[in-house]
Amino acid sequence: MIDTLDHTVPEGGERLTLRVEDGIAVVTLCRPEKLNGWSWEATRQLGLVADRIRFDERVRAVLLRAEGRAFCAGIDVTAPGGAISGRSAAERTENYAEGVRWAHERFAAFARLPQPVVAAVQGYCLGFGFELALMADIRIAADDAVFALPETGIGVAVDAGGDLRIAREAGAGWAKYLALTGRRIDAATAERLGLVQRVTTAGGLAPAAYETAGAIAAAAPLAVRAVKRNIDAFADQGLAAALDRTALAAAVTLASEDAREGYTAKAARRPPRSEGR
Repeated sequence: MIDTLDHTVPEGGERLTLRVEDGIAVVTLCRPEKLNGWSWEATRQLGLVADRIRFDERVRAVLLRAEGRAFCAGIDVTAPGGAISGRSAAERTENYAEGVRWAHERFAAFARLPQPVVAAVQGYCLGFGFELALMADIRIAADDAVFALPETGIGVAVDAGGDLRIAREAGAGWAKYLALTGRRIDAATAERLGLVQRVTTAGGLAPAAYETAGAIAAAAPLAVRAVKRNIDAFADQGLAAALDRTALAAAVTLASEDAREGYTAKAARRPPRSEGR
């Protein structure tokens, strides 16, 4: 049975669905016609999902998955409310910074769930999609998965901490290589770098992900939660301060002329002409 997220999510406006079965909360990105493109509204609903899961005594593990041929192809630039305005450049930058910090709070509620999160990734996992997958504790990918952080190519900084999490998992060199070049890597490379823990065939993705989440759900919940907290406490040292700097960097770049040119060029399918403004 699918739970409704909240009365503030109108029917047909769902970006995520939540289903609880056999101790597993199954969170599904449900906009396959948009390649599960992300938006401010999706961020809000992710926070609602996290709040529902945190206090649900039935849930011992979380499975994050997506409908369709892509996990998440990045930001949905056609979604309402995508642009942030202001009466001046300074106010617009401040509003962007506050918006990014608001988003970070929702992402933290999900990433810091007491229950471990297993992500099942297929197809495109780009930009924010890659960052969302990196918020999970364990990542399983189909062999058709493609990962990239293309943000700098359109003039914006990586804004949800994906580059920081890559640095944590694979080292600073790989984080810089992927974030600065926007290069795509396949599932096998992601596994070699430690960004993915297991690669399966497309048909084997769901069984592998459910089996992993089920193994976690079958373990002693107090011990499982303690292990997650302990590892995160070690691995995430300095992450909060770095994310605060990320919010400011994202705001400055999102409010820049280069970002405006980058999005315009992307829509026109031409190379952007970035001038550092």
